[in-house]
Amino acid sequence: MTNNKQMVDNLENSEIVKSDSAVLAHVTVKLKDGSIADSTKPSDKPTWLKMGDGSFSPAFESYLLDKQTGDNLAFELEAEDAFGASNPDQIHFMDVSQFPQDIELKVGAIIGFDQPNGNQVPGIIRSFEGSSVKVDFNHAMAGETIVFEIEILKINN
Repeated sequence: MTNNKQMVDNLENSEIVKSDSAVLAHVTVKLKDGSIADSTKPSDKPTWLKMGDGSFSPAFESYLLDKQTGDNLAFELEAEDAFGASNPDQIHFMDVSQFPQDIELKVGAIIGFDQPNGNQVPGIIRSFEGSSVKVDFNHAMAGETIVFEIEILKINN
């Protein structure tokens, strides 16, 4: 028969998500209409979620805290707690002549724009107004209510 101290030690050492845990999980990201925007399941390549490093909103992390290996979660977050609200300062108008001629410009197309540091930032073509192209540099899911489905596979504390 186990004593109370052993029971407490077992509980403290169980795999529970804490504020600084690394969580290996399958993650599916859905829009509110149920359409899947991204998922790790089809490729069977789960991802590590690092709690407390600023990558996720406090609201997102609150759903993971105190969960255990094997738990399956589904929760909905408003835009501000998911990928953020759409920032009007991240929407720019560019003249169509600024785009290479071999790129097909159409609404919804995502185009990589070279930065001075050599990195690329994606921009989404939102509309055309005369010879002007409206390019949105917000995250593709900014401004959207998001449904997350998470299957916790492993927890490192």
